[in-house]
Parts: sequence; structure tokens; C-alpha cells
Amino acid sequence: MPDSIRRPTSGFGLFWLLCAILGLRLLTMTVLPMSDTTEPRYAETARLMAERGDWITPWFTPEIPFWGKPPLSFWAQAASLKLFGVHDFAARLPSWLAMIGILWLTLRLARQQGSERLAWWSGLVLASMALPFVSAGAVLTDPFLAFGTTLSLVSLALAVRGRPIPWGWLFFVGLAIGLLAKGPLALVLVGLPGSIWLLCSGSWRRALAALPWKGGSLLVAALVLPWYVAAELKTPGFLDYFLVGEHFRRFVDPGWAGDLYGNAHHQPYGTIWLFLLWASFPWGIAGLALLVHRLCSQTGRARLREALADEDVRLLLVAGLAPAVFFSVAGNILWTYLLPGLPFLAILIARGLQPLLDATSVRRTALALALVLAVPLTLSAAGVHLALHPYKLKSAAPLIAALEILPGGSVERLYYLDDMPFSARYYSRDAARRIKRTDLLPMLAQATEPLFVAVRRRDQEWLEQAAAHRLTVRFRGAQHILLQYNPPTPH
Repeated sequence: MPDSIRRPTSGFGLFWLLCAILGLRLLTMTVLPMSDTTEPRYAETARLMAERGDWITPWFTPEIPFWGKPPLSFWAQAASLKLFGVHDFAARLPSWLAMIGILWLTLRLARQQGSERLAWWSGLVLASMALPFVSAGAVLTDPFLAFGTTLSLVSLALAVRGRPIPWGWLFFVGLAIGLLAKGPLALVLVGLPGSIWLLCSGSWRRALAALPWKGGSLLVAALVLPWYVAAELKTPGFLDYFLVGEHFRRFVDPGWAGDLYGNAHHQPYGTIWLFLLWASFPWGIAGLALLVHRLCSQTGRARLREALADEDVRLLLVAGLAPAVFFSVAGNILWTYLLPGLPFLAILIARGLQPLLDATSVRRTALALALVLAVPLTLSAAGVHLALHPYKLKSAAPLIAALEILPGGSVERLYYLDDMPFSARYYSRDAARRIKRTDLLPMLAQATEPLFVAVRRRDQEWLEQAAAHRLTVRFRGAQHILLQYNPPTPH
């Protein structure tokens, strides 16, 4: 029994354990429908891009341009939809591949800083954190930003260590990816930790010599500026909304009401640090417990001082905490904003917990494996449960699936009363329609064939009475009830 428990912690076992975690996410992202609002909103934007062939302007609706994000993630998702067809797996696959890239960069940096074993444990820590595991199979822009910033910072570290080719050039490629994934925020999330690390370590002269600043800057401009110019020319007003609104007003004004595509996510200042524990769960809590334990003893404090004198540890610390520090003064935040820092925190935590992770005792090995598997197994089990019981999801997917198997059921005959969720637009391929309460009854009165209406629970009784009880319940979901209207038979 002890041998069977120890075996997964060998280098070969760690590799297959990492593959198993990635495989679990691949499974859940394939079988679990998208829930409102973020995933189907971005998926519908990508679907419209693929359908229209418009690779310059992402569209929020067929009539409204989406100025909230640059197009890189939509390019990747739209290309995947074109290649594999319009379904959840295709829309989510680019994020999964982006996380594979982030994991590879994490392994590369950890291997350079320590050993092969540290590299595999760092990858496992990152892959089994809550936010990276969720992001790996979700339609989001954040994995692409995190890939770009991680590429830049890892390239900076390796170039300064004497590997200017190709890492010196890849530093600028990462900046271009970040600028096309999320915008100027990428410059902050690379420049802030990179500058602090270079100044504190005295490595700025090496960085000046190692990076091709002129050629790299021209490369970034050549990759990025054409799209920004084309986007403004095609839909004037984009640059003002995106650069000023999204990158200044959103963060300094907690009550910013300028968001054209949703609601601002107002949180008390400093909430981002609580989000960090959530995003890095369970490893962030384990790392915090280790820090407190070391602060409580003289030997532990001495080890911390020794660690902080290490150039590698300083890089991990500033790169890992830079997003949390930056967003501490922001009023509108989401936990996904922390993703760019987690690869570096994963290496830092793996370094600190190495005595536990390299344990030979059965108890410590079992604890390490429990930490690795806690999030992947729990979230995968929850995902499979919801996939088997889709009516519990806040998603239009099961409602539309129920509609399409009905006689005469068609999304072209589906109307959402008063409000229509993003998932209804995505799963109906924008065929379902929103209808106002004042327009619904006249439309039903003129109907000559069955129609389908999706209503909130609070509206069911009103509509049944108003429609003279010519309604049949066809599906009950977490958000809406599907009602079929049967017009009177003509005499």
C-alpha cells in the first residue's frame, strides 16, 4: 500500500497526474452547457464573427459593436467554431490550449530556477488551483491575457539569465499577445513586476543588453497597431470607450455607469485579496499557513530572509502579487483578473512546500495528493452532475434542447418575455426573439400556428390567464419556463 501511494509522486507519476487534471477539464468543458452570463456572451460574439467573416470588429449583437475587449480571444474562438462547428467544445478549446501554453511556461521557468521535480509540482499546483482549472475550459479573454503576460515575464527572466535568443524576442511577442487580448493592461501587468524585479535585483543593465528593444518595439507596433487603427476607422468611438472608459474610468470610479455591455462589478477596495485566496484555492491557503508558521519561529524568519535575498524568489513574489496590488485600488473587479499572477505564485508555493511535496511518508504524500485533487475532482463531479441535470443550470441550453424535440418546435418560433439571456442568443443561433409584454398578447391573438414563450416563474400565472389558458408547460428550468401557445382551431 505505501508503495502504491508513493508512486504518483515520481517524475513520471507527476506527469500523468497533470495529464489527468487536464483531461478532467477537457471532459467537463465538453459535456457542461454554458451558463449565463459571461461565457455565452463571449461565445455569441465569437459565433457572430465566424458567421459574418468580420475579423476586425467583434459584435455584441448583429447591430451593436463590442468595444469592451480586443479581438484575440474572439479570433481564436471564431476560428475554432469555423473548424469544428458551433458547439461548446469548439468555443472553449482555445482557452484550454492557452492554459496548456501557460503551464508549459510555468514548467520552463520552474525548471530553470530549480529542478525537474520542482517544475512538475509547480505545474500541478497551478493546474489544480480553482481559477486556472475553471479558466482552462471557459470562454474567457483572461487565459489569453495571462498567456501573453506569462510569456513576457518568463522571457524576461530567461533572457536576463543569458538566453537572449529566442526569449528576448518572445518578451515582445508576449506584449503583443496581451495588447490584442485585453489591451494596455498587459503593459501594466508586465511592466510593474518586471521593473520592480530588475531594480531590486540590479539586473536592469543585463535586461537592457539582453532584450532587442528597438526591433522588439517595432515588432509590437507591427502586430498591434493595424488592428487598433482599423477598429477605430470601422466603428468610430472605439478608442475613447476602450482606452479611457475600460482602462481608466472602470477602475477609478466604483460607480461607473458607462459600461455598454453589462453591469459594473463593484466591490469594496481590497476585496481582490480575498479573491486571491479563492482563485488560488487550496494552495493559496496552504502557502499562507506556511508563511504564518515560519513567521512564528526564529528559524523560520531566518529562512524567509534568506529566501527574499534570492533573485528568483523576488521575481516570483512581485510577478505573483502584481495583479492583486494593482487591483487593490480598483472598485470594479472580478476574480479572473488575478489569473496572470498565479503561474508565479504556483512556483513560489511549490518551492515553499517542497518538504511536503517531496515527502516519503505515506501521510504527507496523501496530503499532497489531496491538495492536488481537491479542486479538479470536486468541480468535475459538480460539472458532471449538472450535465446530467441541466435544468438546474442558469442556461437556455436545456430549454432549447427540449423545444427542438417537440412537434413543430423551432427556435424561430421562440420568444422570451421582456428579457432574453445571452445563452438563448447563443444556443438559438440568434434566432430566438425578445418580446415586450405589451406586444406579446396581440401577437398570440393573431397566431395561426403554435408559438413558444419562455417566461420567468413570476410571469407564468399572468400569461396563462391572459392567454385564456391556451398554454402548455413544456419545460421548467432554473431561469425560465417554456410554454407552448396553441391557437384556437378555426371553425
